[in-house]
Amino acid sequence: MAYAQTQRLLLAKRLLTDTRMTVTEVALAAGFGSLRRFNALFQQRYRLKPSSLRRRPGRAADTLGFLLAYRPPYPWAPLADFLGQRAIAGVEELNGDVYRRTVVLRRGERLYRGWLAVTPVAGKDQLRVILSASLAAVVPEALTRLRRLFDLDCQPAEVAEALGELAAARPGLRVPGAFDGFEAAVRAVLGQQITVRAAQTLAGRVASHLGEPLETPFPALTHTFPEAATVADSDPEALGKLGILRARVGAIQALARACADGHLVLAPGAPVDATLERLRALPGIGDWTAQYLALRALSWPDAFPAADYGVLKALGERSPARARRRAEAWRPWRAYAVLHLWQRLADQSASQAAGGPGR
Repeated sequence: MAYAQTQRLLLAKRLLTDTRMTVTEVALAAGFGSLRRFNALFQQRYRLKPSSLRRRPGRAADTLGFLLAYRPPYPWAPLADFLGQRAIAGVEELNGDVYRRTVVLRRGERLYRGWLAVTPVAGKDQLRVILSASLAAVVPEALTRLRRLFDLDCQPAEVAEALGELAAARPGLRVPGAFDGFEAAVRAVLGQQITVRAAQTLAGRVASHLGEPLETPFPALTHTFPEAATVADSDPEALGKLGILRARVGAIQALARACADGHLVLAPGAPVDATLERLRALPGIGDWTAQYLALRALSWPDAFPAADYGVLKALGERSPARARRRAEAWRPWRAYAVLHLWQRLADQSASQAAGGPGR
């Protein structure tokens, strides 16, 4: 509790000096439920009133920087490649070692829109995060989502012990989460039975057609991804004109309505079994999509899409039931096993393309 309180005070101090947020807004953004409590703790720690930092001259910063730590090893390249190959045009980009995206976060009735960038810090077990100043009021939420997206709370030693030989080639391999569960779900439905590139194209059209324009310093980032209510209320024929099959339009809008109504929550902490059941009850969503979303949107470490083509091929199996039985040995870390199997397949493909022994 003392550590958490210190972190909240440090964040509050940063927001007071680097932004033009009111003291009340800073207290709420830093996680204090009471302004009186915040004022008392701040004066006790810094022997200053929070408002005194406001009287110092200086221009508010355009961006806010943070460092997020992780337990090594942490192979950045496979996770960055995974996100880059699935980046939604206008919303995300991978430029060298830098992952960037637009952000829309809701707090009550208010929306906060902006952008962020993430890159590894050379020689340190940290990721550097830059947030646009427009996200100052939702810094804790943005950083929490980034920890999930990049799986920074993983304990690789525990995973390696459970996976054994499977994890030996890529120690520390992480499971990519989702910054926004609904966005990941739409992307997953669009990706059913088509290539990753084709799904990426369709997702970009959805963002461009239904998302809100956003000014950023980066030409590749132009829109925020639409909220669930926007997709649910959109014209099905207009979605069809984007190149989305009618059945998938129905599946996406049913999914969007369930999320908008609060019947379906696609975020870590949601009850896994109940969420899987609700997903499979929706039109056009089978066990593969439900397990994939459990892996990414729910950050469930034991998710296992047994019918996945890549999983079956890497295991040399044709039967999802047999794949599921073989995966029992990897519980409760089957999601990490999936990433290792996908990576094994990617390594084999790269070897074949280069004329290596697998060709």
